[in-house]
Amino acid sequence: MHPFELPPLLPHSTMSLPPPHGAGPQGSPFCRMLQTISEWFWWDRIWLPVNLTWSDLEDSQGRVYAKASHLYVTVPYSIAFLIIRYLFERLIATPFAASFGIRDRVRHRAADSVILERHYRSFSRTPTQSEIDGLSKKCGWSSRQVERWFRQRRNQDRPGILKKFREASWRFTFYLSAFVGGLIALYDKPWFYDTREVWAGFPKQSMLDSQYWYYIIEMSFYGSLLFSVAFDVKRKDFKEQIIHHLATLILLAFSWCANYIRIGTMVMLVHDASDVFLESGKLFNYAKWEKTCNAIFVVFALVFMVTRLIIYPFWLIHCTWVYPLLDFPPFFGYYFFNLMLMVLQLLHLFWAYLILRMVKKFIFGNMTGDERSDHEEEEDEMSPEEEEVHLKVQNGSGAGGVQRDH
Repeated sequence: MHPFELPPLLPHSTMSLPPPHGAGPQGSPFCRMLQTISEWFWWDRIWLPVNLTWSDLEDSQGRVYAKASHLYVTVPYSIAFLIIRYLFERLIATPFAASFGIRDRVRHRAADSVILERHYRSFSRTPTQSEIDGLSKKCGWSSRQVERWFRQRRNQDRPGILKKFREASWRFTFYLSAFVGGLIALYDKPWFYDTREVWAGFPKQSMLDSQYWYYIIEMSFYGSLLFSVAFDVKRKDFKEQIIHHLATLILLAFSWCANYIRIGTMVMLVHDASDVFLESGKLFNYAKWEKTCNAIFVVFALVFMVTRLIIYPFWLIHCTWVYPLLDFPPFFGYYFFNLMLMVLQLLHLFWAYLILRMVKKFIFGNMTGDERSDHEEEEDEMSPEEEEVHLKVQNGSGAGGVQRDH
């Protein structure tokens, strides 16, 4: 038996909702509605191939199967990951960043302005020229002063490089640990080398302890990413990342309940492989180790293309799309599982496009940062005095021209 085995959510027809006090044996209409929804949700034909029922996945003869009730534990584990991350970023990542000389810049704070702040929060962070002209009249400021205010205000909200470094350090540490742990869990398994073995004896495949912890830890980590999404650095692919995390959690939860655990562990390992190089490349980028960063980027691009665009679709999706039909007719769970795999593949194609754009810049020598990042480096921020000198040069005052009033 595995730890934290709570009463099942249901995949067993023997579970029923107790009627409320005084409601009679049939319970209230609300309870009957919940009972009906539960029965439909856990209907065998949705999750399992024909001629198989949940009774086939009950522990017996020394075999232990994954249960939906195990997934309860991912909630407190996700919270535990947030606590561990908080301690890691402050006690380990911050001193590590200091060793690279990484510190947040001291930024000039935008002057207090109720009018500009209201426009910034309610309308636009980057106003058009006509909006700037209108705001300058309302505030009694020059257009240049309004432009400077919006630039400084945007910089106030822009995450510092130290925050980015700490986040990347945490993700790198997890992905590296998960990838190594996944290899240890899978290297001696026959289905790691022959994907036909994924379905050997399905669904009566006893769950191993290594599979249990691999799943629970990965799901808890992705759960913690969803909890922290409001506080993490937002990049250009923010929406795609949310879809990825949700699709991954749904995919893992479904594969857990339907006992697709063998293929689930393979999917996790393939994803962790390239993420290790992605996060390590970010670390060296923030530390301004340009040559090391470029070398890691090349390795990351190669690993990503091989794992996400070759192994994932032509080995893993082929395994889930073709082999099950040799033993079972198609059913809802078969289509749903493959649909979620295809959602991830579409995201892989989107990120591959961004990576190829970076490769193009890398080859032609104008590499400026991470295409999926919302500016990895902070915007140049000039003090009012520096900007005044800059404007004088622009307007020709430094070469005998006439200085414009501002």
